[in-house]
Amino acid sequence: MNFDVVIVGGGLAGLSTAAYLSNNGKKVAVLERGKLGGRAVTLPLKGFKFNFGAHAIYGRDTSILKTFEKELKLNIDWNDFNPYKARYDTGKELSHVPSNVRGLFKTKILSSPGKVLFAWEVFKTMLSIDSGEPHVSIGKWLEKNKIEGDVKKMMLTLASSNFFTSEPEQIPSEVFFQYYKRIFTTNKPVAYIGGGWQALIDEFVRVIKDNNGEIFEKTKLQQVVTANNKVTELHCGDTIYSANDFVFCIPPKELAKVFTETEIEDWVKQYAKYQSTKVYVYDIGLSERVDSPFTYIYDQENKMFITDISYYDETCTPEGGQLLQAVAYLKEEEIGKPEILEEYKEKIEALYDKHFNGWRENLVVQRVSKNAVVQEIKWNMNQVAMPIYFPDFRNTFFAGDWCEGQGQLSELSFSSALNVANLILKK
Repeated sequence: MNFDVVIVGGGLAGLSTAAYLSNNGKKVAVLERGKLGGRAVTLPLKGFKFNFGAHAIYGRDTSILKTFEKELKLNIDWNDFNPYKARYDTGKELSHVPSNVRGLFKTKILSSPGKVLFAWEVFKTMLSIDSGEPHVSIGKWLEKNKIEGDVKKMMLTLASSNFFTSEPEQIPSEVFFQYYKRIFTTNKPVAYIGGGWQALIDEFVRVIKDNNGEIFEKTKLQQVVTANNKVTELHCGDTIYSANDFVFCIPPKELAKVFTETEIEDWVKQYAKYQSTKVYVYDIGLSERVDSPFTYIYDQENKMFITDISYYDETCTPEGGQLLQAVAYLKEEEIGKPEILEEYKEKIEALYDKHFNGWRENLVVQRVSKNAVVQEIKWNMNQVAMPIYFPDFRNTFFAGDWCEGQGQLSELSFSSALNVANLILKK
């Protein structure tokens, strides 16, 4: 089967690449070994719609998804996060989240001098006066620049909550400032998609099919054939796919397997050693809403949070119900250790008890994932983003949340996908 472009992987990166290319006249095929969406899927359980990870988009007014929405005419039901309903739980008291000027001057986490110093750091980040240094972590950068006390703690708290990590001090300083320059200048820092990930997946699929693209589900890539520094064929069972260009939107560990004994093997295998960002997720579906003035609580000490997803997306519950999502950040050495994971479960339930008292009586269904991947790259000083192409292979491209691009999480998938699509269109 011959196409202009064959895309391997039907997650956010693969589907957005395919939608953009097909909308611009390319004959595309998407190969997905399982279900479309990858990690961005919506799971129906007892009338509730659980997302594998919160369907949040960060900095939506400047996001690449807004570009896709405009150019592909996607129908997206945006629901913006309400910062006035968000609080940090310090263990002793609740404090406003300093996500805007009002929150900054109301927060109890920063002292009065600290608020001025933090505002100054935000200002310098927005103007690129502070942009980090090569080979310097944000923890070391803060030490070097003598940023201490509550300002340092606030910056690391922000990093922890946005990068989904319990070790924010290890984030490369350049990655940190690149991300926060965009977040600090946005008017829509966080937004949710009505209908969850499935609504967005359906829109990308609609665009692909409207432009005569083809999607092959339950199609497992078994062999990549290369010759003369180019990918020439993909073998999936008895079917062979050929194309002018190929885009691989599957994680590095899978890339290393499919490129075994090819010229590209040595290029990709270093990225297969990467650690991913993993979390403990504990979602609950309730028959009735539990009274609470807040839709987001971040436990500063334990580095975990609860979001009232149903406040922003009413489609995810039966009438009158409520869906709450709790996420705790995991360290690599904690993964797979039952006793530690049980402690996380108890701490999350205690946080539910504290801020959503009555949830146990209204519990209909729960979904627990003890080892959920939120991003295929965990930002630290030993890991850098994978290039979207390698110089010697001009018809082979890569996209996903482990690749070079802007933002974090889904934004990395969208930005790397758009960059790849534009490179192919310019050829």
